[in-house]
Amino acid sequence: MNYQIKLFAFSVLFACFAATPVFSQISPGELSKFHSHLEGISNCTKCHILGKNVSNQKCLDCHTELKARIDLKKGYHASSEIKGKECFTCHSDHHGLNFQIVRFVKEKFNHNLTGFPLTGAHVKKQCVDCHKADHITDPKIKKKKFTYLGLSPACLTCHEDYHQQTLSTNCTDCHDYEKFKPAKKFDHAKAKFQLTGKHKEVACIECHKTGIKETKKFQEFKGLKFDNCTPCHKDIHNNKFGQNCTQCHTGESFSVIIKGVQGFDHNKTNFKLEGKHQRVDCKKCHKTKLTNAIKYAHCSDCHTDYHKNQFAKQGVSPDCSKCHTVNGFNEFSFTIEQHNAGVFQLKGAHLATPCFACHKKETSKTDTTWHFKDIGKRCIDCHKNIHQTFISDKFYPDSSCENCHNESKWSSITFDHKKTNFELTGAHAKKTCRDCHFNKEKEGYAHQKFSGLPTDCENCHEDKHARQFEINGTTDCNRCHDVVAFKPAPKFDHNKTLFPLDGKHKNVACIKCHKIKKDKEISFVNYKIKEFKCENCHH
Repeated sequence: MNYQIKLFAFSVLFACFAATPVFSQISPGELSKFHSHLEGISNCTKCHILGKNVSNQKCLDCHTELKARIDLKKGYHASSEIKGKECFTCHSDHHGLNFQIVRFVKEKFNHNLTGFPLTGAHVKKQCVDCHKADHITDPKIKKKKFTYLGLSPACLTCHEDYHQQTLSTNCTDCHDYEKFKPAKKFDHAKAKFQLTGKHKEVACIECHKTGIKETKKFQEFKGLKFDNCTPCHKDIHNNKFGQNCTQCHTGESFSVIIKGVQGFDHNKTNFKLEGKHQRVDCKKCHKTKLTNAIKYAHCSDCHTDYHKNQFAKQGVSPDCSKCHTVNGFNEFSFTIEQHNAGVFQLKGAHLATPCFACHKKETSKTDTTWHFKDIGKRCIDCHKNIHQTFISDKFYPDSSCENCHNESKWSSITFDHKKTNFELTGAHAKKTCRDCHFNKEKEGYAHQKFSGLPTDCENCHEDKHARQFEINGTTDCNRCHDVVAFKPAPKFDHNKTLFPLDGKHKNVACIKCHKIKKDKEISFVNYKIKEFKCENCHH
């Protein structure tokens, strides 16, 4: 083998001094300008193998950048159409200095074989728009006057990074080849902030503002704060409820409030929920949208005036809270002091009287209205007038019960009986009105008598003496008895009778002479003795 090399070298050296016809028989022709530096017999083995054709391996030993692509099985030379071919079948040489060793029809070149198919807007581009030194990063390849090698399929090889390294350099994650805007392939659902409800309808620019960064126009997509709503939305509650808007609101609409809001503290609003208000459904007060402002300063803003302006002054009713509490309409905060500031003061037994007893008089089955005006001026406004016309107006003017009764106890009478023709003294002072003015044997208030009631004793008392002392049809008890007690009869003087008592008779008990007598089934003591003979008593 060494001999053959020496022989070949000698032949080449000989050719240098030989005539031109001899050289042309040794060399197949002049190399192209790209390989012109390899002219000379001594350089033949840099491309050729002795006794054989040009070797692909020797080509790739020089064209290392192409070899690297083929080893990675990338690019045009690693495509199915080119793979396995000998280099010289496409890139033959020795055809002259100006021969185009790399030659193909651009218009017919199938760019898909490069591994980078031209689609979308790329179809409209010229080769030189992309294949230029400015886009090549490899210094060795960049030195070439022109090459189709050295380009990376990455978008940023040709395009400026609009996002200034804030997002992935793989532009096709969001953009397609048709046009940069809009980013059709971007899926916001894969972002940390999911678009739901009304957020789906918001233009990107509303959240992703455009500004200037590094002296260039820049739209911010990364680093936006979204842990709460306030970076984009104004807090109309001025932080009363904190920054977590989603505890009440949804992404569907600000005016849509989560049903059954958990943890919402209504007490942080200007209207605290107390008492029964805590159990009221939101819609009862917030008739339309929960976010719409509503009136709440007065109870009447939500509640109708149940009392129908009975307490109105100059056409304006006082607030319900003056009398009621939020624990229920039936619970009153109206005090006795407030009541006593009115026309009717509560005293005595009236202090223990429930409100409805006076203020909810049902005048009919359908009328259950509470009445507060024009009542309580007279007792008979609430109480039944049992005396009606039985008592003279002289003692009972305008049916005014206060002339006899008081508020502490109905049975406690304060009437001054001296104003009548019959003063109450002695045992009479201890009697009740009913003992004399009501018929005990009959029931009902109709059986009472005040006016024209006789003052005779027997009008009220039974005649125990069976009319023995009757004079002209009347028995005057006062002749013997007083009003202290029926017994004894302190006014009776036996010496003024037809039989004066003297001697031993003074000490004789009455019953010894005045025996019990029975007449028509009536028993009585006989005081009318017809004879006073001694033998009538003594035997």
